[in-house]
Amino acid sequence: MPLIEQGRVAEDSWSLIPDGEPVPNDRPAIISFERWQAERASFDGRNAKLGVRLKGGTLAGAVAADLDRFALVAVEFPKFRDGRGFSTARELRERYGYTGEIRAVGHVIPDQYQFLMRTGFTSVEAPEGTNVESWADALTEITVAFQPSLDDTQPLSLLRRRLGAG
Repeated sequence: MPLIEQGRVAEDSWSLIPDGEPVPNDRPAIISFERWQAERASFDGRNAKLGVRLKGGTLAGAVAADLDRFALVAVEFPKFRDGRGFSTARELRERYGYTGEIRAVGHVIPDQYQFLMRTGFTSVEAPEGTNVESWADALTEITVAFQPSLDDTQPLSLLRRRLGAG
């Protein structure tokens, strides 16, 4: 599956390690949150970067105390219409101050890409066979924002105030 960053295909140095398989100590690895909970102590002294994958219903607070241990948090979207992942990313950034990579995984579509970026995601694992250009185009589709976000986009309400419009 291609990795999308800033609307372009990017090199993915991370490996998703299924539960029960050994975690390599010499390269970046993503493990499930359940595995992290069960084997936390076994990752002490790890040399390579570690990432954690959260299932769709896992709240940001569940991983908050350990965020300093993770270089990446992958947030799963079980279906494109399930918006809980947006809230998780925003909470990781705003409430818990997480500055590492947040990756959207699972069932995401290009139409959501701009909103993913605005809520704190830095990368998206796009479905196999995806039209890569559609992800880049999605960043320019909407030029007006109504809600404040974590990116530099100013919401329409602030623009209206500056212009003195009602």
